[in-house]
Amino acid sequence: MNLKTDTIYFEIKTVIENARVQAYKAINAAMVQAYWHIGRLIVEQDQKGETKAEYGKALIKELSKRLTHDFGKGFTVTNLNYMRQFYLTFPIDHALRDQSAPNTLHPELSWTHYRLMLKVENPKARRFYIQECIESKWSTRQLERQINSFYYERLLSSQNKQAVREEVETKAITLRRENLIKYPYVLEFI
Repeated sequence: MNLKTDTIYFEIKTVIENARVQAYKAINAAMVQAYWHIGRLIVEQDQKGETKAEYGKALIKELSKRLTHDFGKGFTVTNLNYMRQFYLTFPIDHALRDQSAPNTLHPELSWTHYRLMLKVENPKARRFYIQECIESKWSTRQLERQINSFYYERLLSSQNKQAVREEVETKAITLRRENLIKYPYVLEFI
C-alpha cells in the first residue's frame, strides 16, 4: 500500500468510528428516556385505583408477554419492574437531564448504569455515583465494583480521601483497558 491510500483509509476509519460513537449515544439516550416513560406509564396505570399488588403483578406480566411478542427481548417481567422502579427512583430532571443544560440527556449513562444505581438506597450516594460515572467515564463494571465496595461510604469515612480516590482510579484504568464493551441493550432496543 502507498502512503496516500493509508492516509485516506485512516481518515475514513476515524469518520466511521466517530459516527458509531454518535449513533450509540443517540440510541442510548432514546432508550433510557423510553424506559423511564414506560416506568411512568406502568406506575400511573397502577395508581388509577387498582393499587392491589396482584393487579400490578398481572399488569406487568401481561405487558411483558405482549411487548416481548411485538418487540423481542428486553421486556421481561424483571426488566419492566426495573423500569417502574427507575421512574419512581429518579425524578426526570436527575435521570434524564443535565441540570446545566436542560432537556439534554446524559449520553454517558446507559440503562445498565441506571439499573445498577437502583440498588443504591441513599439519594446522596446515587447523585455521587452519577457524577462520578460522568466525570470519570466509569463503565458499568466499574460502577458495579464501586457500589459493591461501598466507595461512597468509604470516601465519606476516610481521613485520607485522596488515597481512596487514587485506589479507585488505579483499578479503573485496568478495567478500561479490558472493557471495550458492546451494550446488548442497544441492539435489543433497535
